[in-house]
Amino acid sequence: MLGPPETIWAGATERSGADDHVAYGGLAASQERRHLLLPVLNTLQSEIGWISHGALNYVSERIPVSPAEAFGVASFYELLATEPRPPRVAHVCDDIACLASGAADQMTLLEEEFGPEGTVVDGAMWLRSPCLGQCDRGSAAFVQVAGGDDVVLAPAPVDQILDLLGPTPSIPDPTPPTAVAGSSLLGSTPETLDAYLSTGGYRALRSALAGGAPAVVEAVEASGLRGRGGAAFPAGIKWASVAAADAPKYVVCNADESEPGTFKDRAILEANPYLVIEATTIAGFAVGATKGYIYLRGEYPAAFRRLRDALTEARSMGLLGGDLAGSEFSFDIELRRGAGAYICGEETSLFNSIEGYRGEPRQKPPFPTEAGLFGRPTLVNNVESLANIPSIVADRGTTFSSIGTAESKGPKLFCVSGNVRSPGVFEVPFGATTRDLVALAGGSVGDVAAVLTGGAAGGFISPDQMDVPLTFEDTRAAGIALGSGVVMVFNTETDITAVVNRIAHFFEDESCGLCVPCRVGTVRQSESLVRLATGNDTARELAILDELDVVLRDASICGLGQLATGAVQSAIALGLVGGGT
Repeated sequence: MLGPPETIWAGATERSGADDHVAYGGLAASQERRHLLLPVLNTLQSEIGWISHGALNYVSERIPVSPAEAFGVASFYELLATEPRPPRVAHVCDDIACLASGAADQMTLLEEEFGPEGTVVDGAMWLRSPCLGQCDRGSAAFVQVAGGDDVVLAPAPVDQILDLLGPTPSIPDPTPPTAVAGSSLLGSTPETLDAYLSTGGYRALRSALAGGAPAVVEAVEASGLRGRGGAAFPAGIKWASVAAADAPKYVVCNADESEPGTFKDRAILEANPYLVIEATTIAGFAVGATKGYIYLRGEYPAAFRRLRDALTEARSMGLLGGDLAGSEFSFDIELRRGAGAYICGEETSLFNSIEGYRGEPRQKPPFPTEAGLFGRPTLVNNVESLANIPSIVADRGTTFSSIGTAESKGPKLFCVSGNVRSPGVFEVPFGATTRDLVALAGGSVGDVAAVLTGGAAGGFISPDQMDVPLTFEDTRAAGIALGSGVVMVFNTETDITAVVNRIAHFFEDESCGLCVPCRVGTVRQSESLVRLATGNDTARELAILDELDVVLRDASICGLGQLATGAVQSAIALGLVGGGT
């Protein structure tokens, strides 16, 4: 990945004549090659199971960056180990959806059968993990295999986890992609690029190339598409801003969905990666970019392999690269893999991660449309947002804009999980209710106590709020979080206190630590909830939690801290924890 060293200053074994007079490196060389840091660290982790000190020093010399900076990046990510680890490590989910499916009992069995978390037996160990994006499957484990392919086991019975950790593991067959019920968005689930082309794939790109970039931007504006990642920013405004900016420019597909309860982007990428590649290419043409990135969360190995192979196919058929599809337009896409950091779903943290820095957020303004990736104007959208683009281009946004409501246009994907009979991804027009979605998922298992909407950064609603239409305007008026489309059901047998405490721990663990309000506030929130659960001075703890809510919302740099108290406060308001207010 780094290529052979060219001089003794970069690690070559043979001295050239110039080496006696010139040393190449310094700030310019670091800025040119630093973006390779995360891919190289991911490669080391994949090959040998950890980032050895010798390898880290070598990488630092070759890029070049200081060893301290390289270590700071390597130690930022959960899936990268800077101390020796065994060749097989199972990250077993104990997050909120899996808690509702019995994760606590699963952890107890693992401790009894294998040993406590972190115990090494026969070159293997297991660790507790935050959400792995497999919430529709009941339980999940992500297994890192040094020198081999990483594996996702979902559902993940204890006996199969133990088998994968044993001396002679049986590699399971890949889990089929999650179906998207009622989907007009995906259209088809092609296995190859030829199959995608045979069902009308890349017709939208050819139409875009023929009609011109301004027409594409106008179609996106006319459609009324708003971002599907949670912020709900009008896509047309963002596209027009980047299109009007000076080159060079970039397009980034944010596929780092790590919100507990969210798995729709995985469903799209595993079923039809060609759709997202075509959409990203159209976006590049529309805004005048020549380079795009797809940043995928590290716990999605099946989606990574699908995307990698699909990109190779697209290049081989002239649908990426120079003179694309017979036009004068040049555009290519680079696939980047995250390494276990929820904060990298925040767009500026994602930029820092691609550039080879710690995935910490940047102050805004300037906004990405002005100064994004590598300091240049950048269009960034999530997977679901981009997946709508080919159909929007096909008829200039008229069909898309006719669906939904005045402020909430088009179809929307919702991830329904928890205590329902048939968890999954469901596509409905904007305006469907939570009750509608629970019915589509086969109904609840047991009586509903509460529903978490919007994921960990969202909030709980009571059963009598399940008839509020899930639109941007209606949820805003009702004080309900819509977020990226999470609907997680909890029945009356669920330990809601444990769920709320797990949400608080998630934010404590995932805080990047850049700003004090979030770094300290998320810890204090977790501590207060633990004390609250013991019934010790309830009024005092509720007052502390209220103060933390104000501080985190008002003073945190990014959305992680600003939204870290939402679920907790909603649970308190509903009387799910702390006896209500």
